[in-house]
Amino acid sequence: MTFKLFVILFCSAFLFGCAAQTFTINSENAEVPTSEKSQTFFISGLGQEQVTDAAKICGGAANIIKVEAQQTFINGLLGVITWGIYTPRSAKVYCKVN
Repeated sequence: MTFKLFVILFCSAFLFGCAAQTFTINSENAEVPTSEKSQTFFISGLGQEQVTDAAKICGGAANIIKVEAQQTFINGLLGVITWGIYTPRSAKVYCKVN
């Protein structure tokens, strides 16, 4: 019985996917983020928000290439392990290189 439960939990860990929301501001390509920050949410982020000022990071709105909010495999795994109590996400900002 415990082996079956372990197998079900192990397999279900691979069923939850990663998610990313990308907002492209300028059409330039950027491979390396200028800023990457982990954001902490609790209870699956219910009613919570985190603010990242991309214009401040890039030195002006004209220098922003794209902004990305992402839930990685590790972030999702931490959310599953804590039953959604702690659910981190990653925020990335890509800036023009002058």
